[in-house]
Amino acid sequence: MEEEKKKEVDLQISGMHCATCAISVEKGLAATPGVMESKVNLATGKARISYDPSQVSLHDLTHAVEKSGFSVSHEKIIVKVGGMTCASCVQTVTHALLTLEGIISADVNLNTDRAYVTYNPSLVGIGDIRNVIISAGYQFLGTDRDKEDESDKIRERELSSQLQKIIIGFALSLLMMGMMYIPSHDMHLISYLQFIITTPVLIWLGSPIFRAAFTSLRNKTLNMDVMYAMGIGVAYGASVLGTFSIILDMSTLFYETALMLTAFLMLGRYLEARAKGRTSSAIKSLIGLQGESASVIRDGEEREIPVQDVLPGDIIQMRTGARIPVDGVIFSGSSYVDESMVTGEPLAVFRESGHEVIGGTLVTTGAFQYKATRVGSDTMLARIIRLVEEAQGSRPPVQRLADYVVAWFIPAVLLIAVLAFSYWYGIRGMDLRFSLQTMIAVLVVACPCALGLATPTAVTVGIGRGAEFGILIRNGSVLEIANKITLALFDKTGTITQGKPVVTDVDSFTENPGLLISMAASLEHLSDHPISSAILSKSKEEGIIPAEVQDFQTVSGSGLSGIIAGGIVRLGVRDYILSSGLSLTPPQDAIHTQREREGKTTVLVSRDSSILGLISIADQLKPEAGSCVRILNEMGIRSGMVTGDNKVTADAVASMVGIHEVFARVLPEGKEQEVSRVQKSGDVVAFIGDGINDAPALARADTGIAIGSGTDIAIESADIVLVRDSLIHIPAAIQLARKVMGRIRLNLFWAFAYNIILIPLAAGILYPVILFKPEYGALAMAFSSVTVISLSLLLKRYIPPALSYIERENHSKKELEKDPICGMMVDPKTAQYWSDFNEKRYYFCNKGCKETFDSNPEKYK
Repeated sequence: MEEEKKKEVDLQISGMHCATCAISVEKGLAATPGVMESKVNLATGKARISYDPSQVSLHDLTHAVEKSGFSVSHEKIIVKVGGMTCASCVQTVTHALLTLEGIISADVNLNTDRAYVTYNPSLVGIGDIRNVIISAGYQFLGTDRDKEDESDKIRERELSSQLQKIIIGFALSLLMMGMMYIPSHDMHLISYLQFIITTPVLIWLGSPIFRAAFTSLRNKTLNMDVMYAMGIGVAYGASVLGTFSIILDMSTLFYETALMLTAFLMLGRYLEARAKGRTSSAIKSLIGLQGESASVIRDGEEREIPVQDVLPGDIIQMRTGARIPVDGVIFSGSSYVDESMVTGEPLAVFRESGHEVIGGTLVTTGAFQYKATRVGSDTMLARIIRLVEEAQGSRPPVQRLADYVVAWFIPAVLLIAVLAFSYWYGIRGMDLRFSLQTMIAVLVVACPCALGLATPTAVTVGIGRGAEFGILIRNGSVLEIANKITLALFDKTGTITQGKPVVTDVDSFTENPGLLISMAASLEHLSDHPISSAILSKSKEEGIIPAEVQDFQTVSGSGLSGIIAGGIVRLGVRDYILSSGLSLTPPQDAIHTQREREGKTTVLVSRDSSILGLISIADQLKPEAGSCVRILNEMGIRSGMVTGDNKVTADAVASMVGIHEVFARVLPEGKEQEVSRVQKSGDVVAFIGDGINDAPALARADTGIAIGSGTDIAIESADIVLVRDSLIHIPAAIQLARKVMGRIRLNLFWAFAYNIILIPLAAGILYPVILFKPEYGALAMAFSSVTVISLSLLLKRYIPPALSYIERENHSKKELEKDPICGMMVDPKTAQYWSDFNEKRYYFCNKGCKETFDSNPEKYK
């Protein structure tokens, strides 16, 4: 094979664990026609492939890896693109990006002026992406790795310049209109004067439109710039021909029309750009929360360093009024921290040694030192920003309708414009001016931009609004599914309950409770099950030290076993203990049954051939669990609970919160199967969970909802992530998704209705009752896009009804304290200082009040 046909690429392979995995990938690649050589490095997880691009593509290589049972990871980047004005521009940029070998996917969002690109860095670089965007006729404004404020400044300068052009364009078009009414016997003189004034201004004002149209035609695509250029070009061309009496006469002068069309089109784009800028305010506010520097203690000295230089393990000093730079854990000091910008909790929360703090939150009072745990892109704030940006760039399936219509829209409008001109001039015998005016009106009134903006604007604003409430919708497809959910399945532990079980009862069958706790603690000391902490806490409270265990074994979802002091000790659920040949006496069985009826999780402990006793563990319900289920029921969504607990305990917990469908004794791997089973019965399922064992079920469900306080794996598997550990945000998330979907439908209805009604009007269907001039068409076109964006922007004010519960709850919590010095009622959240006196906490308006109080506290008892 010729050397020039040889190409090399690196693929990042996920899922390899051993040398056999690497060999499997190599064999799968080697069997692909066109692959000359493949080398897999298990340590780095990369495959280096030499191949003939004329025989095999990157897609084929990826498929070969996936066929071997593994997956390929690619780089992702967000590119800021300038110059896009309509849905056709989106298609042009998308097509241009996909022509680059190495681009896996390109999702261009007209609303945010961003392209979400997945690419292979060994085949294509940022420079290649920049060049292809520029060659397509658009502007490369940087990537998400660049400073956001710099691109904002450039954008503001461009908008300011555009506004100046618009004002001049309107002023001169009005001047042109006025000149038509000046009494003169020499119309030729006026036409020459209009030609001299209009030509340079039209070139200066309309050059972006004509340049974009030329680039589009060069790339063999049609977009709205082509249509606008045709409309303006016909108006100006006819005027020039009339001025110099070439074919046409003085009746075809449209100089004022050409200028006014251009001004209106530029005005529409200006208003659209302004409105679009407001749709991304949620992301901008989140980015604004990221700190720029941190006070780090290194080598015993405190120094100010850029936040990007902070390393995990660094000790950071925080003081009142400072913004926490990165995530970490406090080890010295305490403070009230305002976490509302991240969690949505309106009241400042008290944080002390051992508590986690979140980067981007604000220290309101006090000072502390903490150790950095997550920095850079790993912080919660960075992850939230990344999730929101990716979600805003996604497309719900309903967008396919708009995409299909846009593909045929422009050719159809061009045909209608030509047919309208032919009908009025050739069949009805109308004069040339009227016929040309009709054709121009059709060209400029058509607006696929409204169709292109209908979905992404609503998605961007709605998902941004959700982020403000701590509701992260990760994918646009969730919006359509939300309206179809019929069943919400809850995990129990850590989701419906607090996830912090405690031992409530120790029922010893040997009259030796200490031995029972000792045996249980010894086994649980080696386990990571949620009830382990409860039993270990109980043993610590009783002063019992776990014994050495040999031959320790875990039976997933059932129990533990091991040899302690020569005896075989087992701990687990009833079925597991009885399966070893033991049995419960009627009194023992009665105690076991009673504890389960009380809604407690029970574990039996046996040693050799005797059952030592029963330990009961309870996990408190989350206070808002009942309200969550009630609201879901009012929304027409049934609730169910999936748990590994026994039927009696599961029913007891479910009855407390109003859940009627209970799936008990479900092993961790069975949750996904349970979700699949109810889906086959016709239900559209939302699964809510927080643990590692919930990840498969979250992924299997039609909509997976992860509690933000849960594990990273659960969060990555979910479609909706709740930053706050609040069940009320579950119905709120679904209500928000339904609202966004409703707004998308309204936007699409408006966009379709606008074009269906106004294009025939522009073509003269109601003439002579209504004569639709080109100027009116340009104004209506601008109004159409701005209307769609404005309807989407109304979502910024939307508050899911379920959150009114939170507002009432927070209002009841908000108790004002009286300042002992000045007598004012002070909000604990905003008070600057506090002090404990006679077991009562006092809040002070200012430093002076506190100093006065401290100097003579007896006076203010």
